[in-house]
Amino acid sequence: MTHTPAPEQPADFWEGFYRKDDRVWSGRPNPSLVREAGELTPGTALDLGCGEGADAVWLAARGWRVTAVDIADTALERAARHAADAGVGERIAWERHELGHTFPDGTFDLVCAHYLQSPVDLDLYGILRRAAAAVAPGGTLLITLHGTWPTWMAEPPFHGEFPTLDGLLAELALPDETWTVVTARADRKPSTSPEGVEGHREDNVWRLRRT
Repeated sequence: MTHTPAPEQPADFWEGFYRKDDRVWSGRPNPSLVREAGELTPGTALDLGCGEGADAVWLAARGWRVTAVDIADTALERAARHAADAGVGERIAWERHELGHTFPDGTFDLVCAHYLQSPVDLDLYGILRRAAAAVAPGGTLLITLHGTWPTWMAEPPFHGEFPTLDGLLAELALPDETWTVVTARADRKPSTSPEGVEGHREDNVWRLRRT
């Protein structure tokens, strides 16, 4: 009998991902967050998949009260240190959730999900539907997802799905009478391989307002 190894659990994968290096991300907020949320009136925000906390810290520094969520304890510990060093730790509540199984309580003026894509099991559309349900009336849902693999990558490391601009909106199926699409845009970004090969990749950005 052939033994098929059990798939890696998401919590184990992401904990290992963060423990491999002292710091994984740049510490700077995502450009799409800065561009799309920079002029919003601060209120309450939910950051899904907060990683090492750069987006949450940026929001808190601008007056938002943030609930920041990640699956990896190591990421949340680093994020909390980043917030404390930036002097905004008291404005952020850190919560560990395996999205798709558990989800933060409440509604928020801004719900962000940046690059919520994974090589291990993840119910992306189900999570984003819950994210939309967590947006308060008058609030904003902001989503950024990779739209392609980098051009320098000859063979993808795993077979992932890249939602199209129209495809994601169709999956969310948000009613037109209560939601307005403010932004649905593809961005081309420079991308350099670990070996220094230059190229680019496409990112997709959606900003929706609950009316």
